[in-house]
This record gives sequence, C-alpha cells and structure tokens, in this order.
Amino acid sequence: MGIAQSEVSTFTAPGPERGLKTMHVVSTAESQRTIRAAEVAHANEAEPQSAIKGKRAARAVSWTAPPLVELTKPAPLRAHTHLGAIRQFGRVVARSAPMHEVFEVLERFAQTEVTVTLCGETGVGKDILAHALHERSARADGPLVVFDCGAVAANLAESELLGHERGAFTGAVSAHAGAFERAHGGTLFLDEVAELPLDLQPRLLRALESRRVRRVGGRVDRRVDVRVVAATNRDLRADVSAGRFREDLFFRLAVAVVSLPPLRKRLDDLPQLVYSLLADLGQPDLRVSDAAFTALRAHAWPGNVRELKNVLACAIAFVEPGAAVLEQKQLRLLTESRADTSNLDGLPLAGQALERIERAAIRQTLAQAEGNKMYAARALGIAVSTLYEKLKKYGL
Repeated sequence: MGIAQSEVSTFTAPGPERGLKTMHVVSTAESQRTIRAAEVAHANEAEPQSAIKGKRAARAVSWTAPPLVELTKPAPLRAHTHLGAIRQFGRVVARSAPMHEVFEVLERFAQTEVTVTLCGETGVGKDILAHALHERSARADGPLVVFDCGAVAANLAESELLGHERGAFTGAVSAHAGAFERAHGGTLFLDEVAELPLDLQPRLLRALESRRVRRVGGRVDRRVDVRVVAATNRDLRADVSAGRFREDLFFRLAVAVVSLPPLRKRLDDLPQLVYSLLADLGQPDLRVSDAAFTALRAHAWPGNVRELKNVLACAIAFVEPGAAVLEQKQLRLLTESRADTSNLDGLPLAGQALERIERAAIRQTLAQAEGNKMYAARALGIAVSTLYEKLKKYGL
C-alpha cells in the first residue's frame, strides 16, 4: 500500500555533518487515527477540505529535532575519568592495564564502608590513592586524618592514636583528642600500619572492632564513626609469621587488600606521570626529549614515583631559563644514582658482615641527609621507627 502524499512532509533541520539535513517525517498509525477522529468530530462544522488538509499537514510536521547539545553532552564524571586509554583516579593518572584494574577496584570500594589496605613498595603513591578514596566516598565532606605509624615515637603512639586526658602522664597539661576522635565522621588513614608497636596493636584492634576508644588516663569509652584506610610497604603475612604483627589485627585489616604495582612494572605510565609531576612542580609547559625519556625508562626506579619526582625536581634546576625542553644531560640525579650503583658493585664487599655494611650505609645516609632522620629513612627505604631501632642497635 502506498503512502498518501498528504501524509508525508519534508522537514529541514540542522545536521551535525553539514549545515542542513533533510528528513522525511511520516505520520504513524496512531497519528492517522487521531486525525480521522478529529475529522469526524468536526464534520458538522463543514470545514473546507483545504482547512482539514492544512491541519493534517501541521500535525505531520509537529515533530522537532532534539537540541544538538543534548546529543553531545558528556556523561557525568565517575570515580575515574576515561581519557581514551588514559584514566585518572584522584591525582593519579595511568595508561597501564595493572593500574586500570586498581582504579576499578578502588572505585567500587570507595562507595562502601569496608576497611581498605593498600599494599606496595615505598613511593608507589599509597597516600595519594588513600586521599582519592576518601574524596570519592560518602565521607568526603568529613575530615581525613593521617596517622603515620612509623613517624611517631613509640612512647607517644598510644596518646596520638587514642588521645589522653589531662594529667595522664608527665607533660599532659591538657586533654588531647587522638586520631580516631579527630577523624569522627570521616576517614582515618593509618600509614605504614606494620610499624605500629606490637603492644599497641591490641588497642587498635579493639577500636576497629567496637568503634570505641578510651583515652590514656581516661575512664570513659568514646564512640567514633570512622572509615579506616591502611597502607604498608611490608608483607603483613610474613610479619605475622615472624611474630611482628598480630594475626587477629591482620585479619581485621585484610577485608579489602589492594596491591599497587611498582613503577618498573608500569612503564607505560611514565609519560603521563612525568608531565603530571612537572605540572605539580610548576613546569606545566616543559617538554621532555626522547633521549631523556629513554634514560628514564632504563632506570630501575627502586624509589618508584617518589624517586621520579625527586629526579625531575633536580633536573628542573638545571634547565636554562626560557628553555622549552628538558634534556637527558639535566637528569643529573639519575646519572649520579647509576654511578653510585656501579661503584657499589665494584666495592670489595665479599665476606663482609651484613650488619657492618648496614651500619655504614645508615651512617653515610644520615651524613648526606644532614642528620634529618625522616629523609634518611626514606632514602634507605625503611620507616622512621625502624631507623631509630637500628640507630640504637648500632650505637649511632
């Protein structure tokens, strides 16, 4: 059956490919029934046929094209942003498949209240991802409190974590809210949780299970509403086997464990990381030469992203004012690191006691760091509390 001429109209609307786009609009069966009903209802009015045809034509072209902006409007940002093959979670950008998997897992955990433990080598970005996890959660408007278990002296760890009352010990001239209380309504990030003193671990376990804390010298249990994120660069299972970490606390923290790959296993991310770090360092327009990238790819990166940032920060200092490209020769910290490695390989270390080598390494690193124990611990790849133990052990 053909289509009556009066049931087909031509409509011209803007098209995305060219200036105008011609479309044929055909009235549906429902539209035809509506038109016929209207004709019967108004038959006694004896309207001229030309008027009826005009109404039918008007009904046929009453459709209007949706605004083009609705067709091209981007979807709302999810917990990570897809930019082609590049994704971003918080401040972390990545192209590699291992990091994409990490982003997917963290996106799911961000919407829950489960305890998340981030595992990975020193410098992989555990702290940055912990911040992003908080920002993507329902607690984003609440506080994010960081408690570095390796940076607090053992005799102060309990007070800093749980708080203390006035007069609880010498020097406690006023009451002090601990990290758990300060994080009420938000997130508590336990960085380097494996460094927490063994005698304090039962109290942490109790706080995690009951969500109640009792200040040092206090008699009242205080209820706290916190989401806990932990991080460690150690193998917690091995620490449990060695008696350095409580098994019950391990199982309480191992609800959702996310392992972060080291930089040497995600070199596909190097260009994005380099330019992101250069922007953070105040050089968003600085380009990197191919030779410089080749040198960066050849490095083992034992310090991971933190080491990469230090290398770039040092290199920027040697870029001439007005220069647009960072060259390989300006990666001096990278060159010195390689030279140190080759010299170390050539040293007569065979037969030397490991403790003697470790003692010398700690002493030299402290001297290079001008006595700054935080910097020395980072350079050695250990926690500050571990460094203090070794300083006591070796009498340094």
